[in-house]
Amino acid sequence: MIDYQVHTLTNGMRILLKHSSSTITHCCFVVNAGSRDEPEDKAGLAHFIEHLLFKETETRNTNQILNRLELVGADLNAYTTKEYTCIHASLLKQHLERTADLFQDILFHSTFPQEELEKERGVILDEIASYLDQPEEAIQDDFEELLFKDHVLGKNILGTPETVSAMDKWDIQRFMTANYNTEEMVFAVFGDHDLKKVVKLAEKYFGSIEPNRTKKIRLKPTESAGEKLSVYRPISQTHCIIGNQAYPSAHQHKTGLLLLNNLLGGMGMSNRLNLEIREKYGIAYTIESNYTPLSDTGIFSIYFGTDAEKADKALRLVHKELKKLRDQKLGTLQLHQAKQKFIGQIALAEENRIGLIISMAKSLLDFGYVDTLEQVFAKINACTAEQLLGISNQIFDNRLTTLLFVPKD
Repeated sequence: MIDYQVHTLTNGMRILLKHSSSTITHCCFVVNAGSRDEPEDKAGLAHFIEHLLFKETETRNTNQILNRLELVGADLNAYTTKEYTCIHASLLKQHLERTADLFQDILFHSTFPQEELEKERGVILDEIASYLDQPEEAIQDDFEELLFKDHVLGKNILGTPETVSAMDKWDIQRFMTANYNTEEMVFAVFGDHDLKKVVKLAEKYFGSIEPNRTKKIRLKPTESAGEKLSVYRPISQTHCIIGNQAYPSAHQHKTGLLLLNNLLGGMGMSNRLNLEIREKYGIAYTIESNYTPLSDTGIFSIYFGTDAEKADKALRLVHKELKKLRDQKLGTLQLHQAKQKFIGQIALAEENRIGLIISMAKSLLDFGYVDTLEQVFAKINACTAEQLLGISNQIFDNRLTTLLFVPKD
């Protein structure tokens, strides 16, 4: 049973409502525009814009923007990914109109004054420097640069000191005109609200926004050939990422790979990598795997950090686990347990309501619909041992890319 409602404004913007009896409302505004949509020499522009949206509009200064929701105890935040820009807030339900008013003001009436540009440029340059000081974070970006060589998907979302230093107001305006398509925007609300009232609110604050139907072209990356690279850094531990390009978000095997990823190195302490490498051998404090589907590709990766003298053994053990999944079908009990664990985790994740409404908004953007929990569970239960074996041989094959950050002597 569909448990959400959708309304489309005349400018193409969609309104999504999921009802809840809570006194707390969670809402978000998601735009299908991220770092992969930037010009080649403007890396970091989408993220720069996200920062600047909170600085000044035609009618509000920075303090007024920040206080608009915080003065009523609401939580306001934003983030940028390779394919999305998202603003989100959690608030008492009576403040939904206040939130819609603020969202439309910062998204469509920001002025990007030079003084604020310079201040935020400094903040982002500090953010880049801080990020580079954290090898467990920096290695992910360097890995994706290896995985998507000479493609915009390999660029750091934050940009580089050179690109961020060169950005100006006109770059911002050109990017927003080219990528802020009103048909690729969703205002989503999770709370105790009636659809008619939410639509009336949306018409008031978003209905008069001029339609923008510019179409972006996203170039699909070429397949990765796989390579191994070691980089020496002034660090105390070896950090490693192993991975591959993976299935896009609409692929028939996406659910199967999500299930495999959870079995291999997903949430909790009982995944295979944690049991084998941390619990059995005590090699790595942190070891995990991740699968991120994108519109035309995906990223599968395994990360661990360990003492330099233990890195080779940890790598061998990781490859051993991957080989098991390539060579042996899961037994009936193993498959059942993997499904039950994953289904339970997804059900619990529904309690993270801001995460849920953002996920629903993205699904509406990507597919035009949102799967119910029952449909998600049905897809998981439909996965077979034969299918998972085939996926393992496609994704965990010999084309894996490996990146190591190695301590300098």
